[in-house]
Amino acid sequence: MVGGRRRPGRPVVMAAATAVVVAAGAGLYWFQPWKIWQDETVREDFPVVAGDATPGPSKGPSASPEPGAPSPSAPPAGPVTLATGSFVTHEHPTSGTVKIVRLPDGTRTLRLEGLDTSNGPDLRVWLTDAPVKEGKAGWHVFDDGKYQSLGKLKGNKGDQNYALPEDIDLGAYSSVSIWCDRFDVSFGAAELAPA
Repeated sequence: MVGGRRRPGRPVVMAAATAVVVAAGAGLYWFQPWKIWQDETVREDFPVVAGDATPGPSKGPSASPEPGAPSPSAPPAGPVTLATGSFVTHEHPTSGTVKIVRLPDGTRTLRLEGLDTSNGPDLRVWLTDAPVKEGKAGWHVFDDGKYQSLGKLKGNKGDQNYALPEDIDLGAYSSVSIWCDRFDVSFGAAELAPA
């Protein structure tokens, strides 16, 4: 071709097209934009500890305890709410409440109620020691200090329970964050206050 521009050869065009396809695939995997339009609603019941269903020997309705026998054990106390909080919006509009509950068997559970936030990639529920700040000031603070991941967020809407580790010191944590581990940002958070 005299006096004209030289067009790139077929191998260069194929390499460029392959690079674009790989970059687009990686971007889709990383950002998962379809989740913006997908809601996952979870409706878990409040956690209940089943009592001992094995009845003891019956002595009849008018039987009195034998002298020196231990008194029958009292029924376990109901659940006790230890701390509560309400979500504020950070990266995405977030609302709902959180509470930490001690069940009659001594186990503790973090419960999200009426949660409503955006869906996203790699969302987690974190207990943290960070103060909850409104707006952009609170987006990135939750991984600066102490935090405990309770696992993946089960759904971006609804009511859900997360068992707390037996050895966790709740006094060391003051907030809960719906944390996007992929982008290191809080979707929303709640300051915990004693109940």
